[in-house]
Amino acid sequence: MKLFADSPGRRTRQVVADLLFVAWLVLWVWAGHAVHDGTLDLAGPARQTDSAASSMAENLRDAGERLGGTPLVGDELAVPFDQAAAASDGLASAGRDTVEAVERLALLLGLAVALIPILVVAAIHLPARWRFVREATAGARFIDAREDLDLFALRALAHQPMHVLARVSDDPAGAWRARDPDVVRALAALELADVGLRLPELPDAVGGPA
Repeated sequence: MKLFADSPGRRTRQVVADLLFVAWLVLWVWAGHAVHDGTLDLAGPARQTDSAASSMAENLRDAGERLGGTPLVGDELAVPFDQAAAASDGLASAGRDTVEAVERLALLLGLAVALIPILVVAAIHLPARWRFVREATAGARFIDAREDLDLFALRALAHQPMHVLARVSDDPAGAWRARDPDVVRALAALELADVGLRLPELPDAVGGPA
């Protein structure tokens, strides 16, 4: 698999682009984590409410149980404490519900902050890199003989702009049909450069080594 171009300039641009993409990933993952943690801090008061109300309910329930043992009036004395304990349980439950809601919100906000910018840039960068890797890898497998240069020259005639072909020859198609070695190599070099490859030195290539 060929990940980078042969030409130094294009290879440098690819490496820089990949490093910037990785840095972009790290930046937004950190930002998403920071937003997640910052949102979770909002659940602090609800956690304290849950803890305090649970502790109060337990204390009130213990007090009610002790008073419930009082002869004759024990049940009547325990009722207010049991009611207060139930109210405290409700307050603790509300605190727990608030904590769970804040945790869900923190997760969603953290993912949104991180994923949206990452996916936007990935949708641009990754398909372009994949196209290059696919084309360069396939091209590198083909360049090993004269016939391969002829194939790339033919592709150049089909793909390259007319003004580019004109710089190669006044009649590039005719020269290709006549198998002019210099024109074939020049055309092949144009197409190879587009897929990030350098014209190789082939002992049996048209026109001899580069």
